[in-house]
Amino acid sequence: MSVKKRRFRKYIPFYLMLLPGFLYLLINNYIPMFGVIIAFKDLNFTKGILKSDWVGLSNFEYLFKTPDAFRITRNTLGYNCAFIVVNLVAAVAIAIILSEIRNKKCVKVYQTLILLPYLISMVIVSYLSYAFLSGQTGFINGFLKGLGMEPIAFYSEPKYWPFILIFVNCWKGAGYSSIIYLASILGIDQELYEAASIDGASRWKEIRHITLPLLKPTMITLTLMSIGRIFYSDFGLFYQVPMNSGALIDATNTIDTYVYRGLINMGDVSMSSAACVYQSLVGFLLVMTANYITKKYSRENALF
Repeated sequence: MSVKKRRFRKYIPFYLMLLPGFLYLLINNYIPMFGVIIAFKDLNFTKGILKSDWVGLSNFEYLFKTPDAFRITRNTLGYNCAFIVVNLVAAVAIAIILSEIRNKKCVKVYQTLILLPYLISMVIVSYLSYAFLSGQTGFINGFLKGLGMEPIAFYSEPKYWPFILIFVNCWKGAGYSSIIYLASILGIDQELYEAASIDGASRWKEIRHITLPLLKPTMITLTLMSIGRIFYSDFGLFYQVPMNSGALIDATNTIDTYVYRGLINMGDVSMSSAACVYQSLVGFLLVMTANYITKKYSRENALF
């Protein structure tokens, strides 16, 4: 028996363990990629996908020739860049604070409270936001009225929503990311902190020179993953939280919500598919570019 056959037989149990995950990826991720062809066709359900008329790049013109193209691209990129920076800072800060709490029971309670928003449906979040922002019965306007100030019509004023959406996204997602950073912090060798303490380092210097540098690989990995979805937006956040208010379109309209509204109004599946292909390609290129830059300056922290 050849060396290759012996090696293959030796690893058969591992191949069998790998098989369910491989089949899942094949069925759920790779076979549906055949649907990419819809983006280049004028889909006619009576003809089917393969027999529908080929239109080339015409479906992509919908995104680039519309007068709203610049605004939705600006909003999608701008919000996601802000989300990446704010969530990174908030998640790392929360993780460091939790790691400094010595009472383990309190840490579990705080972890549960911080993770809870992540588990709440965006529909519920939209109604919680409405309870705070409503012009008549909202908590914030009730507080302002109590101070003798004029109420704010949040659902009619676009200028407030960049801050509101960034806050809601951070409130909902930073807790989950902080758990990942906390796990990384707990994996740091405690002897490093003991040695720094013996040398007279303060707690802040230990965080600055030990915790943060050793968190850098995790921070880079999560940031690269976020960059891969920088052309996507949380549909619930941008559509449900503003209650689909027409007055807020300038501040809340992104590629995903724009395509959804176009699909509802025109029923054009091909156009929606083209938008998804566009988002996927740009996301892939951004991840490759970010990974290339990371590898150039810090090879050990790159994804591949």
